[in-house]
Order: sequence, then structure tokens, then C-alpha cells
Amino acid sequence: MAASELYTKFARVWIPDPEEVWKSAELLKDYKPGDKVLLLHLEDGKDLEYRLDPKTKELPHLRNPDILVGENDLTALSYLHEPAVLHNLRVRFIDSKLIYTYCGIVLVAINPYEQLPIYGEDIINAYSGQNMGDMDPHIFAVAEEAYKQMARDERNQSIIVSGESGAGKTVSAKYAMRYFATVSGSASEANVEEKVLASNPIMESIGNAKTTRNDNSSRFGKYIEIGFDKRYRIIGANMRTYLLEKSRVVFQAEEERNYHIFYQLCASANLPEFKVLRLGDANNFHYTNQGGSPVIEGVDDAKEMAHTRQACTLLGISESYQMGIFRILAGILHLGNVVFMSRDSDSCTIPPKHEPLSIFCDLMGVDFEEMCHWLCHRKLATATETYIKPISKLQATNARDALAKHIYAKLFNWIVDHVNQALHSAVKQHSFIGVLDIYGFETFEINSFEQFCINYANEKLQQQFNMHVFKLEQEEYMKEQIPWTLIDFYDNQPCINLIESKLGILDLLDEECKMPKGTDDTWAQKLYNTHLNKCALFEKPRLSNKAFIIQHFADKVEYQCEGFLEKNKDTVFEEQIKVLKSSKFKMLPELFQDDEKAISPTSATSSGRVPLTRIPSKPTKGRPGQTAKEHKKTVGHQFRNSLHLLMETLNATTPHYVRCIKPNDFKFPFTFDEKRAVQQLRACGVLETIRISAAGFPSRWTYQEFFSRYRVLMKQKDVLSDRKQTCKNVLEKLIVDKDKYQFGKTKIFFRAGQVAYLEKLRADKLRAACIRIQKTIRGWLLRKKYLRMRKAAITVQRYVRGHQARCYAKFLRRTKAATIIQKHWRMYVARRRYKITRTATIVLQSYLRGYLARNRYHKMLREHKAVIIQKWVRGWLARTSYRRSIHAIIYLQCCFRRMMAKRELKKLKIEARSVERYKKLHIGMENKIMQLQRKVDEQNKDYKCLMEKLTNLEGIYNSETEKLRSDLERLQLSEEEAKIATGRVLSLQEEIAKLRKDLEQTQSEKKSIEERADRYKQETEQLVSNLKEENTLLKQEKETLNHRIVEQAKEMTETMEKKLVEETKQLELDLNDERLRYQNLLNEFSRLEERYDDLKEEMTLMVNVPKPGHKRTDSTHSSNESEYTFSSEIAETEDIPSRTEEPSEKKVPLDMSLFLKLQKRVTELEQEKQVMQDELDRKEEQVLRSKAKEEERPQIRGAELEYESLKRQELESENKKLKNELNELRKALSEKSAPEVTAPGAPAYRVLMEQLTSVSEELDVRKEEVLILRSQLVSQKEAIQPKDDKNTMTDSTILLEDVQKMKDKGEIAQAYIGLKETNRLLESQLQSQKRSHENEAEALRGEIQSLKEENNRQQQLLAQNLQLPPEARIEASLQHEITRLTNENLDLMEQLEKQDKTVRKLKKQLKVFAKKIGELEVGQMENISPGQIIDEPIRPVNIPRKEKDFQGMLEYKKEDEQKLVKNLILELKPRGVAVNLIPGLPAYILFMCVRHADYLNDDQKVRSLLTSTINSIKKVLKKRGDDFETVSFWLSNTCRFLHCLKQYSGEEGFMKHNTSRQNEHCLTNFDLAEYRQVLSDLAIQIYQQLVRVLENILQPMIVSGMLEHETIQGVSGVKPTGLRKRTSSIADEGTYTLDSILRQLNSFHSVMCQHGMDPELIKQVVKQMFYIVGAVTLNNLLLRKDMCSWSKGMQIRYNVSQLEEWLRDKNLMNSGAKETLEPLIQAAQLLQVKKKTDDDAEAICSMCNALTTAQIVKVLNLYTPVNEFEERVSVSFIRTIQMRLRDRKDSPQLLMDAKHIFPVTFPFNPSSLALETIQIPASLGLGFISRV
Repeated sequence: MAASELYTKFARVWIPDPEEVWKSAELLKDYKPGDKVLLLHLEDGKDLEYRLDPKTKELPHLRNPDILVGENDLTALSYLHEPAVLHNLRVRFIDSKLIYTYCGIVLVAINPYEQLPIYGEDIINAYSGQNMGDMDPHIFAVAEEAYKQMARDERNQSIIVSGESGAGKTVSAKYAMRYFATVSGSASEANVEEKVLASNPIMESIGNAKTTRNDNSSRFGKYIEIGFDKRYRIIGANMRTYLLEKSRVVFQAEEERNYHIFYQLCASANLPEFKVLRLGDANNFHYTNQGGSPVIEGVDDAKEMAHTRQACTLLGISESYQMGIFRILAGILHLGNVVFMSRDSDSCTIPPKHEPLSIFCDLMGVDFEEMCHWLCHRKLATATETYIKPISKLQATNARDALAKHIYAKLFNWIVDHVNQALHSAVKQHSFIGVLDIYGFETFEINSFEQFCINYANEKLQQQFNMHVFKLEQEEYMKEQIPWTLIDFYDNQPCINLIESKLGILDLLDEECKMPKGTDDTWAQKLYNTHLNKCALFEKPRLSNKAFIIQHFADKVEYQCEGFLEKNKDTVFEEQIKVLKSSKFKMLPELFQDDEKAISPTSATSSGRVPLTRIPSKPTKGRPGQTAKEHKKTVGHQFRNSLHLLMETLNATTPHYVRCIKPNDFKFPFTFDEKRAVQQLRACGVLETIRISAAGFPSRWTYQEFFSRYRVLMKQKDVLSDRKQTCKNVLEKLIVDKDKYQFGKTKIFFRAGQVAYLEKLRADKLRAACIRIQKTIRGWLLRKKYLRMRKAAITVQRYVRGHQARCYAKFLRRTKAATIIQKHWRMYVARRRYKITRTATIVLQSYLRGYLARNRYHKMLREHKAVIIQKWVRGWLARTSYRRSIHAIIYLQCCFRRMMAKRELKKLKIEARSVERYKKLHIGMENKIMQLQRKVDEQNKDYKCLMEKLTNLEGIYNSETEKLRSDLERLQLSEEEAKIATGRVLSLQEEIAKLRKDLEQTQSEKKSIEERADRYKQETEQLVSNLKEENTLLKQEKETLNHRIVEQAKEMTETMEKKLVEETKQLELDLNDERLRYQNLLNEFSRLEERYDDLKEEMTLMVNVPKPGHKRTDSTHSSNESEYTFSSEIAETEDIPSRTEEPSEKKVPLDMSLFLKLQKRVTELEQEKQVMQDELDRKEEQVLRSKAKEEERPQIRGAELEYESLKRQELESENKKLKNELNELRKALSEKSAPEVTAPGAPAYRVLMEQLTSVSEELDVRKEEVLILRSQLVSQKEAIQPKDDKNTMTDSTILLEDVQKMKDKGEIAQAYIGLKETNRLLESQLQSQKRSHENEAEALRGEIQSLKEENNRQQQLLAQNLQLPPEARIEASLQHEITRLTNENLDLMEQLEKQDKTVRKLKKQLKVFAKKIGELEVGQMENISPGQIIDEPIRPVNIPRKEKDFQGMLEYKKEDEQKLVKNLILELKPRGVAVNLIPGLPAYILFMCVRHADYLNDDQKVRSLLTSTINSIKKVLKKRGDDFETVSFWLSNTCRFLHCLKQYSGEEGFMKHNTSRQNEHCLTNFDLAEYRQVLSDLAIQIYQQLVRVLENILQPMIVSGMLEHETIQGVSGVKPTGLRKRTSSIADEGTYTLDSILRQLNSFHSVMCQHGMDPELIKQVVKQMFYIVGAVTLNNLLLRKDMCSWSKGMQIRYNVSQLEEWLRDKNLMNSGAKETLEPLIQAAQLLQVKKKTDDDAEAICSMCNALTTAQIVKVLNLYTPVNEFEERVSVSFIRTIQMRLRDRKDSPQLLMDAKHIFPVTFPFNPSSLALETIQIPASLGLGFISRV
């Protein structure tokens, strides 16, 4: 179809824009041929008339469909042009945060100016072994492609990294080298890959500097060849350098720095070793302060210096050489500070004793005067004579700078040579991969000689790049048998000829340098005369005669001629070099020694070697003349030669291109400047690649991909069985112009734009189908809605009519009811009115009658009351006179009581105030409430006392009244006497008057007291009521506080429970981590062990003649035996001859830590010996003192003494042995020292520590056994033998003599002696019980004392708490409770530990005693006389019965052990055993053999059998470790063997499920707990090997089956693919499907079940398999943009459901395998959920809890629509997700660790199989074993 047909309405195009370079617009109407204007609508909402060029009439570039935007490969775009490339890069960089993009064979890398987590080892592992087009673009993908092509094609490779300064070239090259170092490893133990990586910091420090564009800009080019051997492992490297920017040493522009090494030296000047350099701040040196920016933000130069020195050390540069390098660099800095003083215009001088020059000479080891002289003079030689000429100040300054540059260049060259020496390998190099890190095309405001050379190199590289791209295109067309048409592409050979051909720019420059009076101006004129108007690529600026312009492939560049000649010659005075060569500093002459050999690329290019201006006065022989001629090579000539060598190297390799792009000039992260990007894209050749691709057939589809994508455009009749013919038929109908496509052998090739046209047809077809589907569905929905509405209307009508009928019936019922209600209501009203009238009448009558009766009653009452009043008035008058007399009497009493009452009142007021204070303070504590209650009670008591006092006062008053009455009577009697004594009457009258006055006064005081008492009573009652209210409030507050305390206690209990649960979970996690760490250590140990075995085998093969007397054993056997053999040299000496056969290198010397531990152990034993010696002496003294009292018990005392002496002898012998061993260890330490072998954690160290532990435990057991046995033998000997001693009792002597005469009496004597011994034992038991009771009583008394102290402390705490406020009191009580519970918990834990220790000790003693009792019984049987044997007929009868009964044991001879191991382990075929025999049969046989060795009490046999078994299993697994059946079989048998050792160990915890018969089969003599641990470790290693085997089997299937294969056909659409799909390096792996994975899982499961593996272990294996499947699938999903789509998420969820169905079928849903797939499930859900609103973001955050933030963001960034109906995820939505997840604490790692192995456990699984029922089949060849 014509291209103009695509310019229809709504088509989107690109138009040029001065700001954004290209701007997107949309057509508002269709384009018709002949139109001069296009009506466009811009994205900012404006309309635009775009005028077409009337000459070319070119239409604007069409924009690619949105579905193609953001593609991994730019060649996958339908429209290949500049705006499409720029837009695709910008979308990937800004929106998706993807910095890598393919452009055909080129990897475009945009510098993000930010650290990205995409370079970890997990990413390297993910890209390792993958095809380049299968994963997202990455530098690792390019490195992997180069590595695979080197191995596949056996052809050397090159990775060419280019770009502007600051674009990230060095970092890209560094990551490529890191990839090679990680993937390949090294062929030796020299860690060559580390040395290769260590060369980077050295070269960066001496060759990189800060520029305005980059903080770490490489100022030289380098080509690193990484060498590989035949197994493609790194063996070495070699570095070539190009065009070091020497001018930077003496000059830096503003905001730039010199090379990093100078600033690192200045930052480290305060180090002690650098004091001699006499450095200081970088601002103090002329060569480092010109840029004015000595510090780089975020870079610590001191730390970088440490890294540089560390790298030098790693590369073998000694400390002396390092200090030499630093001396030379410091000398350069001091040389830059040398100042010249002008004497006249033609001469200058240096001030005397000039400090910078003096320091320079000291550092360089040269003479000050000589150097001072030649810095200010030069030697001129003519044909006849030589003379010395002074030079001007400017010339001297230039000569000084030239010398500094020359020294630095030589030093740079020397360091490069030494780095190459360190990286050089003696092994022959099979192939190499070169990494070229070279400067990109440069253009500045002022361009000089350096930019000219750089752009010349880029012209050569661009030519090579163009030819390679052209060649690849041609190969592709020829391979597909497509007619080849010549593609026109830009050829920059004319530009190269302009530079390097005869009479080219470089040739004229060299010629001008040879001229005596040649200048930059004369050279410029020669250039104009030679090339101006003759070469189209050469131009002259209009306003300058000292510049020229060259049209490069990227842009026009104007070069300034000034300085070209000087930089090309690079003149250095010969006399100055001679002075340096005569230096006493040895390293300096090395830099300047003349190499007469062929100039290497390194020396020729990096040093920029220039000829000295010395011409010999006398011609010499040809040889020196030739040398001088070679020294005259200019920098340009050397650079041209080195560039030719580089191009030859690159042309001999397969190149891979990485183009680094600088997105902006301000180093802003993820900021894209379109102008700068376009400039670099044009300069680096990316657009040229696009142009070459677009000129041919850029879009390429396989027939299957085309059919899958465009199946919708085909009719059913068009689909044939032959996919190729089907595609041909369809394309002929769809695209009329046959020139727009070509059919190849396997692919269809399309011209540019045709895929977009097909996509448009496909989208239109899908849109029409969608419209038809929508039309049908909408009609069906509306019809359904109409029927639903009609049905609803009928239903509503029915209900309305029924409602109306019911309402009418209700109205009729209500009318009738209203009539009845009215009738009854009217009747009720009339009756009520009658009742009211009647009631009112009766009320009036009653009131009237009552009124009359009350009047009559009141009249009678008044008369009665009048009589009563008279009576009371008369009585009152009498009482009044009586009261007056009473008042006078009690007056004095009232006064006294008033005084006492006031005192009480004062006290009460004080108490009342204190109560008010308490009330104000609101102290609601219980003790104060009790005090207040107590005070209230006291006040009540006081009140009662007052009331009693008042009663007493009344009683006193009555008694006084009676007295007064009696007095009156006496007075009346005395009246008669008064008549006699009239004088006395007057006095009495006066007294009576006084008494009356006193009485009145007393009465008045009594009234006041009563008033006060009433007032006080009221106040007291008020106070009591207040106190009661306050008490009530306090009680309420107390209840509230109690309630709060209860709530707080409840909350604290819940909190503690939660914390306990969390701590339990944390402990479980810690346990799993520790188990995982331990199992990883075991894995590492097994790996090192295998490495050791391999090295040992290699050593065996390398040694032709074995040493005499040296017997070589199997390496695996020997290494394993050294690990698992628990030696017992201390207790057994018969093993010494067998041990002497081991090689001498096995005598591993110990390290100092182990030596100190043993020395400490010896010291402890000596102290213990001394304590035992003291105790023995003390007991002997006690024996001597109590000898008279203990004559009745000589035998027991003798036995005890014998026991103690034996114990002492044992300790002494043990001490001697330990001292001997210690001396041997000291000798071993003095003879050899291997810290790497004996360091803690090394295998030998662990083995030795295990042996030491086992020896010490065995020594303790043997010591106890020997002591007990000897003491028992002594006691029995003393009890049986005749007593001839004088101290023996007479009765026992007689009885013992009678024993020899008469049997009966002998029996009686034995019985009597036994009774006596029993009595003594009972006495000793009673005494021991008494002592224990006393100790118990003492303990109880101590406990009572501690309880008393605790009680006192509690009371003190309670008293203190009562004084605290309520909150503090609650907190203190809770704290105290927590402390008490903690102490109780600790005490209980200590008691539990003590009980565990006691139980273990008792079990051990029980076994020892049982063993010794059996031995004693055997000994007694041997000691019994023949007569006694005849008298016991029972024993001979029992022996044959036991032999006939099979005890579940197998007996074999010692010499048959190797045969047993060989037949049962080494040569056993798992498949036959699994099918024909019972599961775990080898384990049962081995255990039955161990049982028999245990029955015989032969520890050597047990140890030998177990060790041989373990070593043989290891040997089998090493030999057939890749066979899943073998590994599974021995994992099952190892676990069964381990379970048997546990089940029959005799430990109570393992005997719960045993039958009584099985309990009889338990081991009796040996505790094999240590071997159980060894077997457990072996099982862990086998499990890890099993996981690795199944991982290797599953790995190729996972990606294809879970991601790539379409289990649900037609769901996924195939998008257009780029050029990278054609570079697949391995065969097609698409044959694997999900069914393949399920079949493999079924195979694994069936094999494990056949081998009888424990169900719990099978669950763990299945969990591990599912984790591998989920991790590998998710990792590939995160690294493949083409897999992140809605349809792929649906495909993954279906695949996961199939895996879950498999788990259900196998009853493994509770294995935890489903949970391991949770991250993959959530990733699939994330691909399918809606991703637009904030609610969607919240749902995603809550749903994806198993994914990390980095993974969620990565999936959202990679989400790519497959069809136009899907939408991309907006940047704002991704930012919303990031904001919501910013508080989530998870791992920043992007990929899951696919190599992670869950810690395995082996739950105890006892067997119900009886050992005596097991039959050994003859097929095993174990006829030499007999059943016991």
C-alpha cells in the first residue's frame, strides 16, 4: 500500500520543534496527494497548519502505535526514524526507569546519575546462561552473549564501550569485567578475577579526573584483554592504554581537577609514612589548585587512597614500590611550585635554596645545583661544537611543565606495565574477551590536538561499526535466501583519508614538526593550500587563519591550530632527563631506561613518547642513530600506529557495542534533555544503525509468530496445515505491493511501516469484532432489561390493585366500627355526667356535717386545754425557783468543763484542718481512708464521752439539788437556832444571797455551755457527714482505681501474651536462621572437602613415583575419616600401628587458641588433683584418728582407702598422659604452623575439637568405670578370701576356715558375712539419711530465714508504696510483681537444668553399672569352682534356647567389613532395591550389624563400621551425585539409619512408640549420640545435594513451561520482536511445557515414595521444589518486559492453579509449598488488577504483602500492553504506590534468591518393622553375614 494512505484523520505524526527537537501531533483530516498543508492538533491543545516542503514534499514522520512504545529493541519499532528512537528512549528512561535499550546489535546505556540495584550477584546469576533477546536489555546480557559466543564459536570477542565524558563508559566496562569475573571464576587459586577488578581503582586514580561534565572522567583510552583457558575460566588479563591527557598534569580548566591520585596523596598527608613527602593541602600546589575545585562532593579522597593502596597490594606492587610511586607523584607536585625569576628577556634563574626545588631534589634523589642549572639552561649542539644557552622565564616554565608531564607519562606507563605483569598468567591463553573503554566523539568551544586525535579514533571505530552492521545485515539476508540489494550507507573513509593518508593532516603535521622553524601558522597555511577547495570535508573558518574545520560523521568540528606542533612534538630537554637518570632513587632510572625492543602498543600510546632535542655532535654507529631516530616519533604518529593495531585486534574479534548516552549536562538523576540526547545518538552511530536497518527489511517475524499475531485477519478457509503457505496467502491479500515484504526460509521480512499497517488492520478487525460483540451484548442486555421491566410493571399493577381493594374493605370495616364506638361513647358520657352530679351532692353533705361536728369538738378541747395550761404554769413557777438554786451550784463545774472543752475543740479544729488538707490534696489512698475512718470513730467516741459527761453533769446537778434541799432543811432547823444566835442569821442570809448570785451565774454559764455543746454537736455532726461523704468518694475512687488496676493488669497480660507469641515467632525464626546457617556451613564444608579431594587426586596424578613406605588411600575416605573418626588414643594403644600408615601431612599442627585451651585444661586437672590429694590426706588423718572406733568395719574402710588410692593413681596417670600430649602439641606447633588450616572454623580445627570432646568424655566414663570396678573387686576379694589378719574377728575367721571343710557351714558363713555387711550398709544408709535430713532441715531453716527477709522486704516496699501517689504505687507494684516472677522463672530454669544434668548423669551411671554388673557376673562365673558348675544344671539349659531365638542382630567378621560396605553401599543399585526390596533395607542391615558390635561391647568395631559407612555413602554420592535416584535412595536410608539409632538408643523420649520386643533390642553398651549428630550432618549434606540435582533438572523447564508456553491457547498475543531474537546462542527451549514440569514433579515424588522417604521430608523437598519454580519464574518476570502483561498474568495464575491441583492430588497442601508461590501469585494478580485510582493503589498495597516495594514498582514499570485495548501504568500511579509503601521495611533486593535452600529438619519417625523379621535377600551378596 502507499505510504500516503496511512495519513488519515486521527493519525499521529512527529514534527520538528526547536525546543523539544520533535513534537507529537494528530491529523485533523485525511491527507490527499497534492495537499500543501496539514491540519494538525498538538498535544498541548493548540491547532497548527504544517506546511510541507514544496521541493521534497516529504510528509512528517508517522508515530508508532502506543503498543510498540517502550520496546526493548528499537529495531522492533514499525517506523524507524529519529523521533521514534528518541521517544522510545525517553519513555523507557523517564517513565519506566530503564537505562538500557537495544538498537539492533548496539546496547544503548543512558547514565541515570543514580545508584540502581540492578548490578548485584543475583542479577548476574539471572542473566547467566540466558539468550540475549530473552531478557531485558542489560550490560550483563551483552557480556553473557560475548562469553557464550567465545565458547561456542571459539572466536575472540570484543566489547566496545564508547560515549561522551560523563556518559558512564568506565562504569559500563567495569560491570562487564565484573560479570566475567563472577560467571567464569579463575582457573587457579590466585584469584585472577579479583586482580582484574582490582586494576580498576588503580587506573582510575592515575588516569581519571574531575571535569565539568563528569566527576570521574577517564582521560585515557584503554583496551583490556581478559584471557581464558580451554575451560573458559579467567587466567589473566592485559591492558593497553591510549592517548593519556598529559596536559592535565600541569593545567586544569575552571571547576576541574588534576588526576585523582594527587588529591588522594594530599588528603593522606598526615599519615606517618607520608611525612617524608612533605605534602599539605591541595590548594598549596600549583598543579592542583588551578581549577578551584579540589573536593568532589560525596568522595573521601583519604578513603579512596586506602582503596588504591589495597589494590596495589593485591596486584603484587610491594610497599617499597608504592612509596616510590608516591615519592615521584609528590615530587611532581613540588616541581610545579618551582618559581623562576627573570634576569633579562633571554635568561632566568631560580632563587637560592628554593624550597620546592629542594624538596623535589630530595624526593628524586638528584643534585640540587645540577637540576637548578638545567631548568634554566639548555644545551645546543651543532656539527662542530656544543654550547649551553640560557632560556627565558616562559621557556623555563614550559620546560618545567614538559618535564612534569614526561615524568607522569613514564610513571603511568610503568604502572600499566606492572599491572599487566600482575595480571599475566603462565598458563597458555586459549581465547580472550577485550573490553574497550575509549572516549567518544568530542566537540568543545576550543578544540585542540587531543580532540583531533579522539575524533580521529572515533572515525576509525565508526567505520568498523558500519562495516560490521552492514555485514550482519548481509549475512541475515543470505541466510534467509532473500535477494540482496545494495544498501547505501554513510562511508567515512574520505574523512579518514583526509586525516591519515599521504599529505593528510597528520602527515603535514609531522613534516612541519621536523622543520627547524616550523610554527602552527605555517602548518595551517600548508593545510589550506593542500586541502581547501579540494576536499569537501575540509573547510576554513571565515574569520580565522589559525583554525580549520573537518566534517566528521557526527558533526562539523572547528580545530584551533595553536599548540598542535608543541603537543605533537612533546619536547623534553635531554639534560633534565640525564639528571633524573643519575638519581640515587633506584626506581626513577627504571622509568627512563630505553627499551630497544619493538615498541608495544602500551608503551607507544600511553606514554606519548617524544624525542629529546639532543643531536649528537659526532655521528656514531648505525645502532645509536637508529635509536635516536625512533625517539623522534611524534605523538600523532604513535597514536596512528596504536590505532591501527587496535583496529586489527577488533577486526580479528567479534565486536559487541555499548553506546553510553549522557541524558543532561547537570548530572540530574533521570532527567532527559532531548537536544543533548539527539546529538549523542547522531555521534555514536545509533541513528546510522537505524537508517541501515530501515533501508532494508527492518521488521522480521517467524512464520509461527506471524500466524499467532495475525490469526484474526485470516478466515477459516485460509488456515492450512502448512503455516508458511498460510502466511504467504494471507500477505498476498493484505499487502498488494510485493516489494514491501519478502519470504525467507524461517522468517518474513517487512519494509518499514508495514507492521504498523498490519497492526492497524488487526486493530480495526478487533475493533469491528468488539463493536459487533458490544452490539449483540447491548441488545441482549436491553431486551433482558425490557422483559424485566414489563414483568415488574405487571407485578406492581397486581399489588396496587390488591392494595386498593384491601383499603376499600378496610374503609367499610372502619365505618361500621365508628358507629358502634359512637353509640357506646355517648352512653358512657351520659352515665359519667350522672355519676359526677351524684358524687358532688354527697360530698357537700359530708363537708357540712363534718364542719358542725368539728366546731363542737373544738369548744370542748379549748376548755380542756385551759385547765392543762393552768396546771403547767403553776408547775413551771415551782420549777423555775428550783433551777435557780441548781445553776448556782454547778457554776464552778461548768467553768472547768468549758476550759477542757476549749482544749478539745482546738484539737478537733486542728484535725478538721488536716482533713480539709487531705481533701484538697485529693489523696485517695486506702490507708488514709482507714486513718480518716479511725479518726471519725475516735470523734464519735469523744462525742459519746461528751454526752456521758453531760449526763454526769445532770446527775451532779441533781445530787447538788438534793444537797441544797437537805441544806435548806438544816437551815430550817437552824432557824430555830437562829433565834438563839441572831448574828449567825445575818451571816447566813448574806451567804444565801451570795449563793443565789453564784447559782444564777452558774445557770447562765450552764446555758452558754449547753449552747456551745449544741453548736459543737452540730459541727461534729457536720464534720462526720462530710467525712462520710469524703469516705464514700474515696471508696468510689478506690473502686475506680481497682478497676483500672484490673484493666491494666488485663492489658499487661494481653501485652505479655502478645510479646510472648512474638518472641516465640522470633525465636522460631532465629532457630531457622541458625539451622540455615549451620546447614550452609555444612554445605560449604562439603564443597571444600570435595575441592580438597579433587586437589588430592590431582596431586596423586602429578606424582609419578610414590614415596617409599607411603601407602596411599582414597582421598574421600581419608578426608572423611579425619572428619568423622573419633579417636581414642588415650584409652587404646592398639590402634597405633594402623594410624602410622597415614601420610605425614595429616599431622596437622594446632593453633595457639587450641594450645591455650589444652593448657588451661591441664591446669584445671592439676588443681583437681591437688584438691583430691588434700581430701585424701584429710581422710587418712580421719581414719587414723577413728581407727579404734572403726575396728568393726575394716573391710569397708580398706575398700574406701583402696578406692581413694586408685582414684589418685588414675588422676596421676591421666595427668601424665595429658602432659605428654601437651608436649607433643608444643612440638607440633614449633615444627609447623598452618594458620589457614588450624584457624577456628577450618575443617581440621573442627575435627580436632570434636575428637578432643569425645576423648575427654570417654576418659571421664572410663575413669569412673575403672574406679568403680576396682573398688568392687577389692571389696569382693576382701569379703571372700580367708582373713588371716589380727584385726579380723574370731567368728569370721572360724567361719572362713569352716568354708573349706564343710559346704553347709560355708554357706552359713557366707550368709553371716552377708548379713553383717547388710547391717553395715544399713547403718551407713541411716547415717546418710540422717545427714540428708539434717541438710534438709538446714535448708528449710535457710528457706524460712529467706522468707522472713522477703516478708520484711515486702513490708518495707508496702510502706514505701503507701507513701507514693496512686499511679506510682501501681507502677511500683507491677514492677515488683514482674521482678518476682522473673526471679521465680530463673530459679525454675536453674532447677530444670540441674534436674536435666542429674538425669543425664544417672542414665550414664546406670549404663555403666549395668555393664559392670554383667562383667562381674561373668567374672563370678569364671571364679566358681567346677563343683559349683556341676551343681547348677539350669544355666546349660538356657544357653541353646537363646541362640535359637533370633535377636535381630547380624554378625560379621572384622576382615569382612570392607566387603560388607562394598556390597551394601558402593555397588548397590538403587533402582533394583527400590522395586524389589523393603524400603530402607540397607539401613536396617547396617543397624543390625551395629547392634551386634554393641552386644559384643566392641567399641572399635562399632566405630570402624560407622566410619566406613559414612565414608562409603559420601563416596557413592560423589561418584553418582548427579543421579536423582541415587541421592534420594541414600537420603532415605541415611534418615532411616538415623531413626534406628534414635529408636533403639534406650532413651525414654524415643521409646514411646516401641513394642516391648523392640525395647529389648535397644543398644546396651554404647551411647551413639555423637554419631547421630554426624549422620544428621551427612543427611543435611545429602538433602542439599538432592536439592541441587532437582534444581539442575527443573531449571531449563521453568521459564519455558511457566512463562513462555501458552497453556491457554489464544490468550497471549505475540508482539513484534527486534533484531536480538536472531542472536540466540543455544537451541530452542520452547519444547518444555507445564505438563513437562508436572511430569517431572510426578517422577520426583514417585521415586521418593518408592525409596521409603519420610513423609515429612518429602514435604520439605516439595516445598523446596515449588520455591525454586516460583523464584525462577518471578525473577525472569522481573527481568522481561515482554512478559509483564495482563494476558501473561492470567497465564501464570492458571499455571499456578495446576501446580496447586498437583499438590492436592498428592495430599501435600499442608507442606508449605503453596505459600512459597505466594510472591508469584501476587505478581500475576498485580498484572491483572486495575491500576488507575487511589483505591486501586490501596488495594495493591494490601494485596502484595509478599512482594517487596522494589518488585512491585518494577512490575508496574515493566507492565506492557499487548493490545491497544490495554493501558499503560501512569507515572503518577507508580509514585502513589511508592509513597504508600515508603514505610514498609523490606529488602531492597529486586530478585528472589533462587539458590536459597530452606533449613531441613528430620522429625523422628520410628519404624514398626521388627528387626527379627527382616530377611536378607541373596541378591545382595551378603552370605558372609550370619543372623544372631
